[in-house]
Order: sequence, then structure tokens, then C-alpha cells
Amino acid sequence: MAKPLTSHRPLLAVALKTSAVFLFTVMAAIVKAQSDHFPPGEMVFFRSLFAIPVIVIWLMARGELAQGFKARKPSGHFWRGVLGTTAMGLTFTGLGLIPLPEATAIGYATPIFTLILAAVMLGERIRKIRIAAVSIGLLGVLIMIWPRLGGNNMEAAATFGALCILGATVARAFVQIHIRQLVQVDHPAAIVFYFSMTATILSGLTIFWGWVMPTWEQAGFLILAGLIGGVAQILVTSSYRFGQASMLAPYDYTSMLFAIVIGYVWFSELPTLVMLAGAALVIVGNVVVIWREHQLGLERGKARAVTDPKA
Repeated sequence: MAKPLTSHRPLLAVALKTSAVFLFTVMAAIVKAQSDHFPPGEMVFFRSLFAIPVIVIWLMARGELAQGFKARKPSGHFWRGVLGTTAMGLTFTGLGLIPLPEATAIGYATPIFTLILAAVMLGERIRKIRIAAVSIGLLGVLIMIWPRLGGNNMEAAATFGALCILGATVARAFVQIHIRQLVQVDHPAAIVFYFSMTATILSGLTIFWGWVMPTWEQAGFLILAGLIGGVAQILVTSSYRFGQASMLAPYDYTSMLFAIVIGYVWFSELPTLVMLAGAALVIVGNVVVIWREHQLGLERGKARAVTDPKA
């Protein structure tokens, strides 16, 4: 049986989440470093394939391998894979065209788009506080990508890269909405496992559009990206066993610090003031959403305490 969460351990939760964010940033840097040599589809393939053994070992250790193989809604896993693979492909494309800190900052828009899609697709009500949060976040996104929209031909590639990252944030928002529905019928272990399987198969089909045979050194980096991605995925999942999502969400933004340091050391990149200003607004919008969700959670808890005889 799966090991239950028996205690709230915030320090461990924060350590796991921060470690996951760091590893995801390192993985992104590896992908960026290899983007001049390989098409995005090939890199998605390595990232997905070599995450599978890590995930399987983790599920075996937790006694959840049976749940990981059981898919009650196969079509749901397929579409989760399509959306997730699309997001990953767009991200890997964008990483090769714009600085790592900029790609990281634009990616912060995912919760904002998730909130919008939840209102449109799930009928969730958005009141004044969350409307303000969405407005602030979208303004931040516009500030970040605005310098890319009026560039000359030499900057066209960077403009395309920024739009790819923005498209990836929208795709990930669709993923979040889809997972909210999928977890109602399938175990999280199955969602994690079948995403990696589906992404491997879908990205493998891009071989017909021209793959590049890697050297042993390059293959090592591509495999390392997959292993790191698998470990990071496990760490972020494990962190929520020891701490609430609302408490851990702000630690996603440590990725900006990691991206700035890695971007400068590895790629000689520095963030612009405009990018930092836009990122700050997006973060403010997200923090408002996190705070509001926490407040709503407390209100729901009070309601359950009144209506549920077991509370």
C-alpha cells in the first residue's frame, strides 16, 4: 500500500520543492545548451524516455506500481499527453531562442492562464480579487514580451522564441485544467507514468522530421536531462505530501534566482530591467491568487466542519 502522509513537515516540504525547482532549472539549461544541435522533438523524446525508469523505481518503492499501470480513462491520459508534450516541445523550442531568465519569467504566467481557463471551461467564478490578480499578471506578461514584438529581422527568432514560451504556458494551463478532471477517476501515479509514456511515443514520431545522431557526450547530456527531469518530478510530487500547496507555491519563484545565476555562468546572459519588472508583476498576480485560494480553502474547511458530522 502507498505510504500515507502522517504529519505536516514544512521544512522537508520546502526542501523538496526547492530542490525540484533547482533541478528543473538545470534541466532547462541542459536543453538550452543542446538546442543548437538537436530538434526539439528529439530532446523531448530523451527527456521523456529516461524519466520513465526513475518514475517506475519510485512507484515500486512507494508500493504504487499497480496504481501507476491502471488507467481507468485512457483517452484522458492521451489528451493529457498531447497537451503536455505540446507544452514541452514549445518550451524546448523557446529555450534555444531566448535567454534562460526570460523563458523562466514568461513561464510564470501559467497560473494566470489556468485561472482564466477554469472560469471559461469549468464555470468557476472569478470575483474582484482574482480579476485584479489576472489583470496584474497579464500586464506583466505584456511588459515582458512587448520589446520582442517590435523588433527587426535580426530579432525575429527571439520574438518567435518568446511566443513559443508564452504558448507553452497556455498549453500547461490546459494541462492543469485537464488534470483537475483526470484525478477524479485515476490515481496520480497513473497520471505521472502515462504522461511520460505518451510523451515518449508522440515525440518519437518526430523522427520522420529529421533527427541528429548525437555523439556520446551529447547523448550523455540528453539522457541526464531525462533523469534529472524524472527526479525533479518525483521531488515536487513528494513535497505536497508534507506541505500544503498554498504554502509551497511561492517557492516556484526561486527558479528566477537559479535561472539568473545559471544563465550568467553558463550562457553569459543577464536579465533586462523590463523583463524583471514584468516578471515582478506576474509574480504579484500569482501571489494574490495563491492568497485568495488559501482564504477560500479556509472558508471551505469551516463549512465542512459545520456540515460534516465526522469533522
